[in-house]
Amino acid sequence: MRPNSYNLVMSAMFGGRRGPRPPAGNPTSIACHGLMDKVGVSFPEAHLNPNAMAELALAGHEVVGFDTVMPEYSVDQESAALGAQVDWGDRDRMPDVKAFPYADFSDVRVPADFLEKPSCRVVLEALSILRRHVGGRVAIVGKVMGPWTLSYHMAGTQNFLLAVGMGETDKVRRMLRQLAPVTIAFANAQFAAGADIVVLADHATRNLVGPHHYEEYLLPIHQEITAQVGGPIILHVCGNCSDRLELFARTGVDAYHFEWSVDSKEAVKRVGERIGLVGNINNARTLLQGTPEDVYQQARYAIAAGVNIIGPECAIPLSTPLENLRAIIEAVREGY
Repeated sequence: MRPNSYNLVMSAMFGGRRGPRPPAGNPTSIACHGLMDKVGVSFPEAHLNPNAMAELALAGHEVVGFDTVMPEYSVDQESAALGAQVDWGDRDRMPDVKAFPYADFSDVRVPADFLEKPSCRVVLEALSILRRHVGGRVAIVGKVMGPWTLSYHMAGTQNFLLAVGMGETDKVRRMLRQLAPVTIAFANAQFAAGADIVVLADHATRNLVGPHHYEEYLLPIHQEITAQVGGPIILHVCGNCSDRLELFARTGVDAYHFEWSVDSKEAVKRVGERIGLVGNINNARTLLQGTPEDVYQQARYAIAAGVNIIGPECAIPLSTPLENLRAIIEAVREGY
């Protein structure tokens, strides 16, 4: 009898009793052309229609074999609800913010009905659909943007980072503080709608800001977010973040989703006793351009290192071959 996917994932999240195999998890997005073709659902429909969103998420489990389902494919759902102009893309392009409503760093006005805006409501409805279909059998993963990422979308990435680099502390902190309640409210709403886990995606990555910026500005806010969110959280920060792993372990999150550029053996050695680790199969070189054997070997390396949940390092490229995704499942099921 196959192990229950939900039990495998939740045990791995909390470092509890190991299941008969490691779970394969999708904390960001495994939506790709092959998966879209299998279920007849594509972008931008899957960003905007709850049934399409849920159907594409289910395919990650039913077609590929992942132990999780994750229905939010963009990073712009909250931003659209906050007034940013979003291009929802198409089959070959992910959504993108085209106009930044708070480029002048004026006070962010969060609508009282923020959670009822279409771009937020669609995620909550998709999570409820997934709960009805696979609740208790497959781990349902939601996703929220953290205040650092939301600041990129509100003020513009370069504009916000310029303020950080120029030491405009009050301006930066004010925007982060105004946006943190958005993250908290949307995360709690996703748990209420049916999520078992929520990913906190906040892109204070090494190639944009130093660890001292993370510690000064964002660590206290992440600690407040985790204290006010009523469910398990996976932190996702892109890039090589080996210079801030111990800071992430202080946030109160339950796990960290990391990239191939952070060696899994090093990550497990440094913080594996304090938080769970999720990832970290390379996207651009291995999943997109490599062979299934390449993917399999990276997955087995992560398993041997002690990574708790095995999966891609970030949202995968849309042209990723399905057979490469299936190689992850082959790796976690080997010997079972």
